[in-house]
Amino acid sequence: MAAAPKSTHVGGAEGPTDAAGIVKDLIITALLALAIFGPFVGLKTVTASGTLALQQRWGEVAVFVAITVAGRFCIHLYQMMKPRAAAVAPAKSASAKPEFAIGKYLGPIMLVIAIALPFIASTTGDRERQIMDLAILIMTYIMLGWGLNIVVGLAGLLDLGYVAFYAVGAYTYALLATIYFPMWFGEGIIPWAFFITLPIAGILAALWGVILGFPVLRLRGDYLAIVTLAFGEIIRVVLLNWVDFTGGPAGIGQIPRPSFFGLPFTADEGGFAAFFGLEHKPIYRIIWLYYIILVLALLTNFVTLRLRKLPVGRAWEALREDEIACRSLGINTTSTKLTAFAIGAMFGGFAGSFFATRQGFVSPESFVFMESAIILAIVVLGGLGSQIGVVFASIAIIGAFELFRQLDFLKLVLPEGVDPGQFRMLAVGLAMVLIMRWKPRGFVTRRDPSVYLKEKKSVSSDLVAEGHG
Repeated sequence: MAAAPKSTHVGGAEGPTDAAGIVKDLIITALLALAIFGPFVGLKTVTASGTLALQQRWGEVAVFVAITVAGRFCIHLYQMMKPRAAAVAPAKSASAKPEFAIGKYLGPIMLVIAIALPFIASTTGDRERQIMDLAILIMTYIMLGWGLNIVVGLAGLLDLGYVAFYAVGAYTYALLATIYFPMWFGEGIIPWAFFITLPIAGILAALWGVILGFPVLRLRGDYLAIVTLAFGEIIRVVLLNWVDFTGGPAGIGQIPRPSFFGLPFTADEGGFAAFFGLEHKPIYRIIWLYYIILVLALLTNFVTLRLRKLPVGRAWEALREDEIACRSLGINTTSTKLTAFAIGAMFGGFAGSFFATRQGFVSPESFVFMESAIILAIVVLGGLGSQIGVVFASIAIIGAFELFRQLDFLKLVLPEGVDPGQFRMLAVGLAMVLIMRWKPRGFVTRRDPSVYLKEKKSVSSDLVAEGHG
């Protein structure tokens, strides 16, 4: 019997394995990369003498095309070496136990590191403030990712307007703390404004989640994504144009910072440092903000894990797998969808309230669609339904944004005036393409069942990667 011919299809799962096929594939890859990067990178409009001029940057296009071709070539090398590795390595059963026994200890280890981070950062000297600010930002996106994971990862409802609930929480705290609380209760309420407003912001965000949930009860897939995307834009446009209430494009400023249970972080005698007999340092307020968002994020994680084991959590997962089968089991899909939207939105409102008190200023420009895209990318890259995966993805994506700002050597390679930070979203997009290619279910594909009979058996990552999970 003649051997089957080797595949030379460019888009095939394995790709070509002969030299001529590989060369042909690399040429096609270069042409596709040129077609993509040419208009977006090679041509740039700049303002010159009051008019727009077209600046050409073909050198950068050549660099990106070369990187793309090199990456494709590395894929071919990997595919050629893969059969040899498979022949040498012993076969593994799909139901084998996970190899990484450290997995169950990873969560507690990361929690200990998170709690001790301010003490670790204090040993870095001048970089302490920078490290703490980055940690607060990462922790905020972890909380947002866990909130969206309820809607997308557990319930399977594709929400592209999650930033709307983030905005509701931020503006709730900004308006109450700067206008209504002082008017109703006087200035004495301001040190406690954050703790009083936090549950209110969550409740209002949950209410808006229910309001969004009703129109989309009959929608699925792409239609659901379009409606949620429109909802997020509607909220932003309302904030932008309702000038008398939200301040419009000017936003709301002078938002009070959170106090340490009534003790403001000031240098006077009634401040935090004086009360505890410490030297006044601005870093104390940053550390307090970090522990606030850490507690809020841990609360989000705890509630999510508990809800997964309750009937409503199992109903979310049933809805994600098959809505028709979910209905046939007698599950009320209306209440299931509404609870997912409401609870996910509530945590988004909490995070928004924290964002407002951390920044001290909010405006509609802080709640654009790109924020929803980043949060959704965190959930997808981390693994839909995976809590620890969201942590890894948040550290990778938000940390990558900061890393691009620190890569000074790129400024020596790139043309003058080109900021390496502007390519950070390109790196995120590339990471999503690679993760969808090799790990379609995200960083963490292992899933612990919420209910089991006699023995707890995790779904193998091999089966999950094939879509059987």
